[in-house]
Amino acid sequence: MNGRRLLLAAVLGGAMGGAAAQGSVEDGKLLFTKGAVPACAVCHTLAHAGATGEIGPVLDELKPNAARVEKAIRNGIGQMPAYTTLTDAQIRQLANYVAQVTGATN
Repeated sequence: MNGRRLLLAAVLGGAMGGAAAQGSVEDGKLLFTKGAVPACAVCHTLAHAGATGEIGPVLDELKPNAARVEKAIRNGIGQMPAYTTLTDAQIRQLANYVAQVTGATN
């Protein structure tokens, strides 16, 4: 297993147990900054994650709800690719994390 896959397996494997589908804020932050490939933080600005990407929208301003984030992760949007290697639990965790830390409303 190459280094990138090993890191991904270590980061995501332990954090994504059955009850952790929603996961903690710190688990979501780890997925946002390092776990997803490419990392969400490369393109998006999100203050909580210390991310200052300049390609995608500033999530702190957009404040997308979890359903909107999940749809973008699953299907891609604009230049953003679909994240086909993430599990359903990881996608839900990322979506919930972004919605929670941006103060999104349903």
